[in-house]
Amino acid sequence: MTIWHSERGTGEPVVLLHSTAVDSGMWDAQVEALSERFRVITVDFRGYGRSPYRSDGPYSDSDDVARLLAALEVSRAALVGSSGGGRVALELAAAGLAGRLVLLNPVSDLAPTPDLRAYWDEEGRLLEAGDVEGAAELNARTLLGPEASRETFGRVVAMQRHAFEVQLAADPEPSQVEKEVVPAEIDVPALVVAGAHDLPYFQDSARHLAGALPRARLVELEWAGHLPALERPEEINRLLLDYL
Repeated sequence: MTIWHSERGTGEPVVLLHSTAVDSGMWDAQVEALSERFRVITVDFRGYGRSPYRSDGPYSDSDDVARLLAALEVSRAALVGSSGGGRVALELAAAGLAGRLVLLNPVSDLAPTPDLRAYWDEEGRLLEAGDVEGAAELNARTLLGPEASRETFGRVVAMQRHAFEVQLAADPEPSQVEKEVVPAEIDVPALVVAGAHDLPYFQDSARHLAGALPRARLVELEWAGHLPALERPEEINRLLLDYL
């Protein structure tokens, strides 16, 4: 299967890997800014945006992206991952495909904390009750920080609702696997970003990964929630351009 992707610009490749609460649309402002200097590649993971949700067997998002990069003749790239996309970036880096990393509020192998479990439980309750819109709004309320506009809130709800609808309609539901990642063995420059208004689990994960990756630097954003690229896109554009 080939996942949906888009390319814009020329130069060194930069791959933008979306959060699993949204899709590649979260990067619209970053594509606009980065493509003036870089070859920017965005993807939709299976079950998000324009990629269907099906598989003939167990699959991984990182394998999907690795196959796409091989087809595009990209052997190494700067990988920018948001939340669950950060995990995909780490798996790709472990496979030798990263020149450098940017991880925005990434997930980690830390045990789920009560705040995260409560969020998951409420999401599951709403979906079980058939309230897809309510579950999508829960995600937007929980993940977006105070800087997010009403328009941004609506965009996140729309992207999350679409992902829920596509994934809930899958029959059979594909089986997804994660690859093992040992952060201490990923010896590439890394910028790890934490949002002060994010759930404690993600703040802990960012600090944990910044300490475990050999060449990482931690940046804590006092204004940010879980999706800073959508909350203050211009500021994240500057951060990425300065780092990359």
